[in-house]
Amino acid sequence: MKTLLTCILLIGASTEWLTDFDTAKNIAVQENKYILLNFSGSDWCAPCIKMKKEVFENESFLTLAEKQLVLVRADFPRSKKNQLSKELTKHNEALAEKYNPSGKFPFTVLMDAHGKVIKQWDGYIFSSQDKFIDDLTKTISAKQ
Repeated sequence: MKTLLTCILLIGASTEWLTDFDTAKNIAVQENKYILLNFSGSDWCAPCIKMKKEVFENESFLTLAEKQLVLVRADFPRSKKNQLSKELTKHNEALAEKYNPSGKFPFTVLMDAHGKVIKQWDGYIFSSQDKFIDDLTKTISAKQ
């Protein structure tokens, strides 16, 4: 029973967004997946909010993510009620310093399991979810 519950949790977690990059790298290595890191301003950035809804909650994206991606979100909310812990804020700032030094939002990075950048997407154009998902799929296919 415990094994079954663990398997169900692992399957369900495959499309969950992680906040710890080191955990994501470990999972990506173990499962031979890519890492998709998304920098977001979840409570103030209109393109970030639209991208989350139109791309990251899209069935095509979720299917791709389940099979080939470990998802990581580095969020930078502004509202007091949405503030992150000091530790998570520091962690996200360190990720931004390394992968998003210009501080762009949304900014999405595809990398291998070891953190080597493969491709970056700067911003999001509304209603272009299919284009983003197609580009992501083609990029992954080209690396295999």
